[in-house]
Amino acid sequence: MRRRTGWAAAGVVALAWGEWVNWRWSRVLVGNNEGASEAVIVLGYRNPQATANAINRWRVRAGIRSIAVDGAQRTRVIFTGGATGSSAAEAKLMADYATSVLGFDGTVLLEDQSATTWENITNVIPLLEDVDRIKIASQPAHALKARAYLRRQRPDLAERLVRADDYRPGEWTVVKPLLALYGLWTLRGLKADERKGLP
Repeated sequence: MRRRTGWAAAGVVALAWGEWVNWRWSRVLVGNNEGASEAVIVLGYRNPQATANAINRWRVRAGIRSIAVDGAQRTRVIFTGGATGSSAAEAKLMADYATSVLGFDGTVLLEDQSATTWENITNVIPLLEDVDRIKIASQPAHALKARAYLRRQRPDLAERLVRADDYRPGEWTVVKPLLALYGLWTLRGLKADERKGLP
């Protein structure tokens, strides 16, 4: 009985830790910028099949729900990600899902050449110059990495970063501890000032 109770307690602690870490990451390197226009960048994930996979579908939903309530017509959603193998570009697959399945009818832009997160950011910069607010939607650790990359490449644009709606309590709860562990590994290259607020 004690052993089962111990495992249950460890499971609860792991789930709570996963929630907390992802919550913290979603709030690092963002401000409270205001303005009439915004860009929501949705980062792609490896997608060798002909339709958007489960991770890309979730990222699209997170991107769409990140649009400011009063800003649907002044928001551009930028899907970014190149092709994996012989399949269509991640950006195209995500845009197709947004428009044909979710019924999104706002402004959509595609960046379909990048193969890495660094390239995602490099290639979307020309699409960000004239917006007041920038949101990056992905899993929280990945979005934080992308925000750090924007800060390195264009600190002036990074000042316009605000939080996307890519963290919600209870969403992906069971896998959040694994996402947190993977996130800690992928974020190990961030500089000290980029890691403010990290565990």
